[in-house]
Amino acid sequence: QVQLVESGGGLVQAGGSLRLSCAASGRTFSNYAMGWFRQAPGKEREFVAAISWSGGRTSYADSVKGRFTISRDNAKNTVYLQMNSLKPEDTAVYYCARAREAHIATTPSYVNWGQGTQVTVSS
Repeated sequence: QVQLVESGGGLVQAGGSLRLSCAASGRTFSNYAMGWFRQAPGKEREFVAAISWSGGRTSYADSVKGRFTISRDNAKNTVYLQMNSLKPEDTAVYYCARAREAHIATTPSYVNWGQGTQVTVSS
């Protein structure tokens, strides 16, 4: 198993930035693709971004493309989500997840989840 702990959430004004971190422990972090998801009140959890095991390939939801950047540091067992130009509709609990696969060429299966970190964007 991999334990995942998110941090970096908070309250920010529209147009501002936040950087989320997800620290992993347990199984070899660098073997797996990682993803970020979010869930707003009353809505289903939705995909935000994913990154392959090496960081060489990334993918994004259309709603965040050009504003959010996913990255990873395998030496630190950490994946990041840099969020710029935040909008009130980005308000949600953000979760990181570990994939069963190393690559993201096809939609990964996510098997471990963190507890989430709250992001609130005020207008």
